[in-house]
Amino acid sequence: MSIKNYDELPMNWVGDWAGRRAAMTPERTAIYDSFTQETHTYRRMNDRANRVATYLAGVLGLGKGDVLTLICRNRMEAIDIYLACGKLGVILAPLSQRLKKAELDDLLARLKPRVLVHETVFAELVSSLSVPGSVEAVIDIDGDEMTFETVVLQTDPRDANVPLAMSDTCLYVHTGGTTAVPKICIVTHRQMAWNSFDILATGIVGPFANVLITFPFFHIGGWNTFTPLCHAGVTGVLMREFNPGLVLELIHEGRVENFGAVEAMLQFLIAHPKFAETDFSNVKAITTAAAPCSKAVMQVFLDKGIPISQTYGMTEAGPSNFAYIPRTESMEELLTNAASIGTSMFHCDSKIVHQETGQPVQPGKVGVLCMRSPHNFDGYLNDTERTDKVIDTEGWIYTGDLAVGDADGLICIKGRADNMFVSGGENISPEEIEQALMKHPAVAGAVCAGIPDPKWGQAPVALVIFHAGQSLSEDELKAACTDHLANYKVPKQIRPVSELPLTGAGKLDRNAVAAIFA
Repeated sequence: MSIKNYDELPMNWVGDWAGRRAAMTPERTAIYDSFTQETHTYRRMNDRANRVATYLAGVLGLGKGDVLTLICRNRMEAIDIYLACGKLGVILAPLSQRLKKAELDDLLARLKPRVLVHETVFAELVSSLSVPGSVEAVIDIDGDEMTFETVVLQTDPRDANVPLAMSDTCLYVHTGGTTAVPKICIVTHRQMAWNSFDILATGIVGPFANVLITFPFFHIGGWNTFTPLCHAGVTGVLMREFNPGLVLELIHEGRVENFGAVEAMLQFLIAHPKFAETDFSNVKAITTAAAPCSKAVMQVFLDKGIPISQTYGMTEAGPSNFAYIPRTESMEELLTNAASIGTSMFHCDSKIVHQETGQPVQPGKVGVLCMRSPHNFDGYLNDTERTDKVIDTEGWIYTGDLAVGDADGLICIKGRADNMFVSGGENISPEEIEQALMKHPAVAGAVCAGIPDPKWGQAPVALVIFHAGQSLSEDELKAACTDHLANYKVPKQIRPVSELPLTGAGKLDRNAVAAIFA
């Protein structure tokens, strides 16, 4: 008797986060929505998910493998759709509202969705898009007709769940990288489930009664916060977008025991007028992500008796792969090891390899961090060339991050082996910015790099050369960029030069750009 690989075996529980949790703890609080001030039990959350799934399948005809795109802030309807898609095997492709028309048009053309759902607040953006012919329905969540509330959620619910395999696709998540074209990561149910296992095994969210969801749902980080909460039966505290004043109010009300953040978020909290008067006594831990958090910022929260430590990961490999877990009760330990991302999580292998030879390096030597786990992604959508560059035949993900390990196995990130940099938690491709600048007919060439920034960690800057007889002001160059780039990608400074810096091999020298602005 031979049994299928269990990753390929359809099972009822796969994707049915709402149904399984509602069956076990129906009256436990699943979500507190800070915008509507409503509380949703797991029973109610599952009922909503079944209504949405029934509508998607019965009215719109969506089924396993179909794509639904979502342009939406963190709100209950986004969770409804995520859970409904999980029941049906529909692939959810969240899109960032921070992107501009050209970026979104490219993604939509490659995703080929059957349905596009958006908030009214983004109606103007959506109306400007070149929506592909694959789209059969556009749903405005809270438009004049209140389609979602009065139609979708009024659908008579049925148990819409269908058996799915762990290998079936759950999400298509776009992410930045080292080329001008965004990558679309194929995220399976296996990846989401195993990543949740790792977060719970590591103790990042499991010990807490309520956790604030700070990361946006257009990143995997948002869903990677919500899913383990559902897995463990923990209450998620929802806010539509990061608002430091609201975060402090929720903390002061005792609604938040734990949250994750990038350093810029913590800086916004510290700078807010309410910070000094906020009662943090209910906050038991904070984790930081995306880039190392400075000691100065960490110290502010350590002084309040709140443990704060680093985590690390990437969409392709997790997105949760490393965490610094305190080894003593001492706050001083956390400050001493502030730069460390700790050790790889329970179900994640890691190694640091030489950038040229690919061979493991000794502790104390800098190399490229590689990771392997059951929560690796399944490659980039329709892009085998780039997939082959990031994952090898033995399942190792090449992160592109330079790292060093010490004798105790603690890892520190030292920078990038490629051109990409991180600003406020967002991956930014210099090539994408350079191409946007060169779309202006006056610009003959451009080179971009990231430089240290006290608020965002790193910020983009650029040098440009003009065609003979042409010139533009810095403001005009920035304005030209806004037509093609999300605002966070627009260079903070742009300087004209007579020639662009090149390496000895004749390639653009981005290190020289950083040095010039520094």
